[in-house]
Amino acid sequence: MSPASHAELEKRIESFAATPAGADLPRDTRDAVDQLLEALEAGTVRAAVRDPESGDWRAVPWVKRGILLGFRVGQITDMSGQPGAGGARFSFFDKDTYPPRPISGADGIRIVPGGSSIRRGAFVASGVVCMPPMYINVGAYVGTGTMIDSHALVGSCAQVGERVHISAAAQLGGVLEPVNASPVVVEDDVIVGGNCGIYEGTVVRKGAVIGAGVVLTRGTPVFDLPRETVHRASGGRSLTIPENAVVVPGARAVEREWGKGQGISLQTPVIVKYRDEKTDAATALEGWLR
Repeated sequence: MSPASHAELEKRIESFAATPAGADLPRDTRDAVDQLLEALEAGTVRAAVRDPESGDWRAVPWVKRGILLGFRVGQITDMSGQPGAGGARFSFFDKDTYPPRPISGADGIRIVPGGSSIRRGAFVASGVVCMPPMYINVGAYVGTGTMIDSHALVGSCAQVGERVHISAAAQLGGVLEPVNASPVVVEDDVIVGGNCGIYEGTVVRKGAVIGAGVVLTRGTPVFDLPRETVHRASGGRSLTIPENAVVVPGARAVEREWGKGQGISLQTPVIVKYRDEKTDAATALEGWLR
């Protein structure tokens, strides 16, 4: 889709999305939604983009409005028997605008049998490995060479780079509303440990390692021991984990007298080091599995 086509589609989406609640949507609304979902699947349109100068990530509101419009125009239908990712068949009921995305061998995506699903409107690059059961939601972007492990979730509009490992039971939160809310972004070569949660307003920069059990949100302060600083979201900017940071679960003592007297501490993520050769050896992805 050309830039001119993008601009025209944006104009149509914004016009249709402005239709008052309860009013009939224009007849070609579904056609516009279909075009948007096809562009998202092709990777020519994204729900979040990185500013080439500042490096900051920002949501693309009109794309999110288009996805929400798809729910509005869709009708709940029986999708039982439709093949999901890997050819598995399920019984479920959902909006007919968002069925499981069909996958073929030509896509170059490896989907191990066992109940995984990729929703329509998600970009999944050739070379991605999906272990069962995992789920990739509408508007998500997953770069080549990435592994989505068992019970992992890539939420709506989450952006995942290349050669990332999303470990078992990790969650990348979905951010559809409000449409200008900060996205969840995991850049290239990141390791996300098991049972992690990375939610709205968090950007994990290239090469970082997020240890098992770490939870990151926009409101989470992250204590950087090597650099003796605290990373926080501020203003309209996301919480940003620096490149190559190694983050583990930590604890911070409560300073108020009663809590202090009870020996209470609060869980908080801590950057304990930055990647080195030892870290790289410990977190090396098993290339032969790919």
